[in-house]
Amino acid sequence: MPDPGIPLGEALGLALTLLASGAAVGLIAGLLGVGGGIVAVPVLFYVFGAFGVPDEVRMHLAVGTSLATIVPTSIRSWRSHDRRGAVDGPILRHWGAGIVAGVVLGSLLVSIISGASLTLIFASMALIVAANLAFGREEWRLGARLPGRAAQILIATIIGALSTLMGIGGGTFSVTIMTLYGVPIHRAVGTSAALGLVISLPATAGLMLAGLGEAGLPPFSVGYVNLLGFALIVPASVLAAPLGVALAHRFSRRTLTRVFALFLALTSARMFLEYFG
Repeated sequence: MPDPGIPLGEALGLALTLLASGAAVGLIAGLLGVGGGIVAVPVLFYVFGAFGVPDEVRMHLAVGTSLATIVPTSIRSWRSHDRRGAVDGPILRHWGAGIVAGVVLGSLLVSIISGASLTLIFASMALIVAANLAFGREEWRLGARLPGRAAQILIATIIGALSTLMGIGGGTFSVTIMTLYGVPIHRAVGTSAALGLVISLPATAGLMLAGLGEAGLPPFSVGYVNLLGFALIVPASVLAAPLGVALAHRFSRRTLTRVFALFLALTSARMFLEYFG
């Protein structure tokens, strides 16, 4: 990983790698209709490793940088869904406090757990998500409506904490929970887009603070957020996403779901190997 005095070629190599990573994130997100975080974290994890970021901090850095990239995309997504009336205001209000509490908890946990433990958490949750995508059924329900407010706050707190630990915007969890309780899919997706900002903005700030003064972080980093990665990944992913969307219309939803499930399962398996290897 470069520092201010590194050779120009190495700095250029990192910049090009981050641009390619951003393009891959946008392409896969557009192709599979998923939030970029669950794709960005493993990509950044291996990119930072290839450029010599120590194992002790590279997962933290991948998580924090991923959360930062979610902020601008979630703002755009929220506004788009809100214009279509797809954001459920009551759910957003009921879940907001729990989400923020979960983000605070997740940020505190990130500051004290090891990189290996953070990798294990991501690998475990990615495997669960992959199994749900591969074997879940759209008709599955936990209830005809969302539970009481106290239960919703607890659910939101768990989603906020897990999303912060994984570096994602929470859509993987929140859309699943909402649809299991009968919320129409388009309203669940629109509300999840709004919740993505409620998660990513304070979580990015929390991980910046959590990583201040941490040894081994590369240049252009503020805590666990790498600003170079943020600056290059966001525009590249935005430009590549429409290509992924165009490709998506050539395949069935079921095929795309299975492809993404396989991608997550393979990613999870590789991270498990690193953890236990």
